[in-house]
Amino acid sequence: MNIDIIAVGKLREKFYQDAAAEYTKRLSRYAVLRIIEVEEVKKPEVISDALSLQIREKEAERIRRFYRDGALKAALVIQGQELDSIQFSEIINKAAISGTNTIQFIIGGAIGLGDSIMKEADIKLSFSRMTFPHQLMRVILLEQVYRSFRIIRGEPYHK
Repeated sequence: MNIDIIAVGKLREKFYQDAAAEYTKRLSRYAVLRIIEVEEVKKPEVISDALSLQIREKEAERIRRFYRDGALKAALVIQGQELDSIQFSEIINKAAISGTNTIQFIIGGAIGLGDSIMKEADIKLSFSRMTFPHQLMRVILLEQVYRSFRIIRGEPYHK
């Protein structure tokens, strides 16, 4: 199974980098992981709705360059479906069983994902109705993908 995480922006803080590196290492037993960091559009301190829309769509164009044919595209958005860890693992397992060899998780930048990305997504997922920094969301996603593979294989997980 191939797992792509297409994320707007870089992990800047070392503690996020360290956590992501740990889960990347753990995941290497289960999947081929590609983390694709899409350049953020520079934003002024105050953003109008019109400018916000333009920025999200510019970032959407950058995200789209990394789409893989036949991949299941999962956009992480607040308005997405909330799942527990078992249900999340079932999505990954069903994709693998159906012959989908790549899942692409898409994380927007500080002001979210463009509407076009959400329309193109096969599934929209929410890890909470709360707003998380997009850097933290990447770590949370990596942990949940790792947990999912442990669940799928019937392996204990308690870390």
